[in-house]
Amino acid sequence: MDWLKDPGFLGTHATIGADLSQFMATLFTGLFIVGWIQAKQRKADAHHWLMLGGMISMLSFFIAYYLFRQLGVLAVEGKEGFGGSQALYDYVFIPVLTLHIILVIIGLVMAVYMIVLGFRSQQVISGVRSLRESLLVTTWKKVGVIFGVVTVVVLGLFFSRVATAGFSMRKLEVYLGLLLLVGIVLAIEITIQRIWPDGGRRHRALGRFTMVIYCILFATGTFTYTMLYILYPGKIG
Repeated sequence: MDWLKDPGFLGTHATIGADLSQFMATLFTGLFIVGWIQAKQRKADAHHWLMLGGMISMLSFFIAYYLFRQLGVLAVEGKEGFGGSQALYDYVFIPVLTLHIILVIIGLVMAVYMIVLGFRSQQVISGVRSLRESLLVTTWKKVGVIFGVVTVVVLGLFFSRVATAGFSMRKLEVYLGLLLLVGIVLAIEITIQRIWPDGGRRHRALGRFTMVIYCILFATGTFTYTMLYILYPGKIG
């Protein structure tokens, strides 16, 4: 993966990895905006497949981008560091970067949740896909069973990797992070279903919220990219 550290293709001071991450962020945001427009136009089937493919692709990219830290505008070190003043770094760049990271976490959780909710709240009648306007709730018993099964599967995968490649704290963090993500998604379901028990209404409301998060996420990511690689490239000195 050393090629990711080579000069990028967008004509800035960024590496290929950083340029690739910015390009993918732009692509995913564009896809989600199109999907949101499709939902507003009641094109349910096109919306379903576009958002499903987009979110799965985004999650796959997220794993490479953040967990393995091979790609990224957030790697503030070496030639990818910030070259502006310390005051600008402390009071502008870091606050925006912190907000970006928080939104990344929220966006990841909502992506997983919206994929699950999309399947649970839809119906297909005579080949026509639509949202089901009916009660959609999950019991604590079902949540416990789901989390238990996922825990067994994840730990099984972890110990199989340990048996073949040896123990690694980094690997343990990744698998525990996956379990934490599943737990958060299930907790969100239990909490939100009290506010919007109707599945169709819940999907629409949370879809709008998720779309806003992704737009702000793109704006903050573009801001940090511009600060790092266009306006103030270089290492903090």
